[in-house]
Amino acid sequence: MSPESLLLFLPSCFALNMAFGPNNLLSITIGAHHGLRHALLAAAGRLVAFALMIGVAAVGMGALLMASQMAFTVVKLLGAAYLIWLGCKLIFARAEVGGQGTQALQRSIAGHARKEFLVAIGNPKAILVFTAFFPQFVVPENYLSSFLTLGAIFLVLELVAIAAYAYAGTRLKGLLQNARGLRWMNRISGAMMVFFGTLLALARRP
Repeated sequence: MSPESLLLFLPSCFALNMAFGPNNLLSITIGAHHGLRHALLAAAGRLVAFALMIGVAAVGMGALLMASQMAFTVVKLLGAAYLIWLGCKLIFARAEVGGQGTQALQRSIAGHARKEFLVAIGNPKAILVFTAFFPQFVVPENYLSSFLTLGAIFLVLELVAIAAYAYAGTRLKGLLQNARGLRWMNRISGAMMVFFGTLLALARRP
């Protein structure tokens, strides 16, 4: 990739990474509840999902999802249903203020990583970004290697975005020191998850 293309790709890609959506909302919520380190570890689930999507798009299967209305709709509705379920679970969650033991914390990290993975993999528009956006910067003579290089850059920038949103979440930690603040945080986060799920359900295939 030429330096000119790279200079164009980096800010454009980072704008996509920083776009506020369900995964970045999840980072804020996890950061607020459990801190920056926990949110970064949990985000491994999202990065794995995106890495799989990049691999799928690189071998051309993303084009199949773009072309198939049925495939897009199935993935979209499954993803929307999961987001709405997650949102409702947050809205009605009990407000429990207090620390966690080491084993409980490890289980919590694994659970949040799974949520990050499922939220990311359940959004078919993400793979369409890789299918439609990346080829504009791919070097035709080195298609696969340049596509994967773009994917690696995307994942690094995604980690930066995760850290930024998770850190923003940690600034809300004081709100969670009492049950009332925690309850409202859960309700707001849950309502936004339901909103994103509804938007995804109504989304049309590009």
